[in-house]
Amino acid sequence: MTKRNVKPERDLEKEYSKKEFVAKLRRLADSIEQNKRFRIQISGERICVPLDAVFNIEHEREGKNEEIEFQMKWVMP
Repeated sequence: MTKRNVKPERDLEKEYSKKEFVAKLRRLADSIEQNKRFRIQISGERICVPLDAVFNIEHEREGKNEEIEFQMKWVMP
C-alpha cells in the first residue's frame, strides 16, 4: 500500500488591487459559465478548482467590521 501525498494545512489571505481582483472574478465567472475548471495561483501554490465544487457566499459581522467571502469548497480525491 502506498501513502497518498497529503498537502499541509493552509489558511491565508492575500490582498489584491481592485484591477487584479476584478480580473480574477472575471476569469472565475467565465470558467463557471463554460463549465471549466478554475485554476489560480495564490502565494506560490497552484490550485485547481474542480467542476463539482460547491459555491457559497458568506457574510460575517463583528462589531463595526463586516466581511463578505465568495467561497468554493470541495474535497480532494
